[in-house]
Amino acid sequence: MCGINGVFNYDSVNTVEKRVKSMNDLTNHRGPDYSNIYRDENICFGHNRLAIIDLDVKSNQPFKSNDGNIILVYNGEIYNFKELKKELSSNYKFKTKSDTEVVVAAYKEWGIGMLEKFNGMFSFALWDKESEKFYLCRDRLGIKPLYYSENNQSIVFSSSVKAINFHNKNQLIINQEDMVDYLTFGTVHSPNSFIDDIKSIPRASYLLADKDETKLIEYWSFLNPKTPKKYSDKNPHNIIKEILKNSVEKRMMSDVPFGVFLSGGIDSSILVSVASKVKSDPINTFSVVFKDEAYDERKYSRIIAEKFKTNHSEIEILPDELLHNIEEPFKFMDHPSVDGINTYLISKAVSDKGFKMAISGAGSDELFSGYPVFKNAWELNNKKWLFSFPPIIRKIAGQALVKYQASDKSKRINEILNLKLLDLNHFYPTFRKIFYSSDLKKLSKQKLNVNSLYPQQWALNELSFKKRGYSFSFLNKVSALEIETYLQNVLLRDADQMGMASSLEIRVPFLDHRLVEYVLSLSDDLKYPNYPKQLLIDSTKGWIPDEIIHRKKMGFVFPWETWIKNELRNFCQNSLDSLENTSLFNMKYVYSIWNSFLNGDNSVHWLQIWNLVVFGKWHSINEINKTK
Repeated sequence: MCGINGVFNYDSVNTVEKRVKSMNDLTNHRGPDYSNIYRDENICFGHNRLAIIDLDVKSNQPFKSNDGNIILVYNGEIYNFKELKKELSSNYKFKTKSDTEVVVAAYKEWGIGMLEKFNGMFSFALWDKESEKFYLCRDRLGIKPLYYSENNQSIVFSSSVKAINFHNKNQLIINQEDMVDYLTFGTVHSPNSFIDDIKSIPRASYLLADKDETKLIEYWSFLNPKTPKKYSDKNPHNIIKEILKNSVEKRMMSDVPFGVFLSGGIDSSILVSVASKVKSDPINTFSVVFKDEAYDERKYSRIIAEKFKTNHSEIEILPDELLHNIEEPFKFMDHPSVDGINTYLISKAVSDKGFKMAISGAGSDELFSGYPVFKNAWELNNKKWLFSFPPIIRKIAGQALVKYQASDKSKRINEILNLKLLDLNHFYPTFRKIFYSSDLKKLSKQKLNVNSLYPQQWALNELSFKKRGYSFSFLNKVSALEIETYLQNVLLRDADQMGMASSLEIRVPFLDHRLVEYVLSLSDDLKYPNYPKQLLIDSTKGWIPDEIIHRKKMGFVFPWETWIKNELRNFCQNSLDSLENTSLFNMKYVYSIWNSFLNGDNSVHWLQIWNLVVFGKWHSINEINKTK
């Protein structure tokens, strides 16, 4: 895991080497083990290394091929690099034991078609001197970040938005559509980055630039799942078990100590079970615990730790401790995120214990129908009779419900009743909304376009009639939406930026593309016949105790509502006050919902307050005060 920075075609950029060096300095937390720069007449590449595979200095980057024609800066892991290395060794003389060199050798053998052979999480920049082609490449699920900005025929790229913004002298501005996106969903959806003119390379895509043109090309999609012939005659449960075991084993490959995030839930417990089968030595496990029993999961994580005899560490998060460190994670946020501080705190604690890598259960809920959104969407899809009523009747009913039973749920129902169509493409976004359309109109000083929402547009473009995801079953369509929106733009982004804030690499076995492809090819009958994640539970029968399987799902949630009203109250108040400096918000309404929340008004959810608090703090730290 590393940080990459650089500029392609820098003729118009003065002092390019100095600027890339500063970009390296800004992203040093991503790779504190080694930093260097390569420059020729066309490119200037920078790299910060977090050494996990092949610790030898020969694997430091920027990395050059044996003939010097290929220059690479690379971030991530290719988990099948050893198999690829065997295949490539007849035509390429390897000088390291790293997966970095395998990328270079693979390019020389297969060209950019190598991407289809990779199993991993990665982002990299590659310069081919001979053909004068420049590539920016990103992994299939968008696990590793890669941002870029085009200006005067130059392309500036980085693992970090902040590094690009620094290179561009902080002249960029916030896009209003991104502001609506954030307030609605607590994040900004790729390829946007919250800052105008900085974009993300889309997942499963690469940018190609040469003397003639610049273009983005998609090389894979989970909307076209391909089931290998070897799986066609096997029991689905056995296939999932086989792929999952192999995925975990590959992600345990490391030359440094590592551990598993263990909540005591189904996903993390399964990972510990598999890891314990593969590794002869005891596995290291880490759990977050709280004094508040409503959020504490130590009972369950201890059951798994004892069953598999792990080296278990409990990380207790105290509100006073959080208060004294609350500003720190905001310094590393490329994007404001309502969910990231959770990951920052556990990552920092694990890193402080001397670990550079940890394994996470992210992705399981999206694949195996684990979230409530799957059940809610399924039930709503079977209530299309609601739309037999005229729109005016539905509108009146929704307004009456909000008036007499003000709550987050009633606002959601009201918004659903006012939709043009009751289909997944239109109603799915409501399940992930923090602020609803009616709230946004009161919240902003400006007239906002609250109708063009990314999840809905993506669904219409990819899942509607004659589109490539149209043939998906209903639950697989929900999975596709969850993967494209919440997983990619909240969970994975937070895991990267908040893990790397403490120089910790986080690996996600449930997002092996082979598992994603296979599970998305299966019917709904296997997914949710009786209870959430039944397909995963049935596939791993006997791996974990029934007490874990049938426990109430909690999720990785901190007691924010209590903390916001007490220990973090002054911090939240100050962050909300700072919103006035943005000239974006109707501060009268901001203070109105803040006071209502403090007074116990159920119509204001703590996540709405935290959404505004996070933006206020992020904005003040980054000192971005223009909007477009």
